[in-house]
Amino acid sequence: MPKRQLIGVVTSDKMNKSRRVEIDRLVKHKRYGKFMRRRTVCHVHDENNESHEGDTVEIIETPPKSKLKRWDLLRIVTKCQQVDIAAMRAAAEVNAAAELAIKAKEAKESK
Repeated sequence: MPKRQLIGVVTSDKMNKSRRVEIDRLVKHKRYGKFMRRRTVCHVHDENNESHEGDTVEIIETPPKSKLKRWDLLRIVTKCQQVDIAAMRAAAEVNAAAELAIKAKEAKESK
């Protein structure tokens, strides 16, 4: 029997060599027919700590590695494109301070 391969998003990378991956799916309600969002949570073994939170990954079914881990990381499909807001603010503050220093120097030289 072939091993299942699924694609999901890493939601937690706080554990060493382990990741929490959520796989979203749509399920039709039996009575009302409305499509509802459901998610499956898989704990994945990531030997080299390659994936990080927000990455889309492909996982493959394996024999149990621990109490929760039944999946291995096959590959990273896409890396997360989130921007570090704190780093952007720090860079903006440094740039603003540098511009103020340049203006002060120019004003001093013009006198």
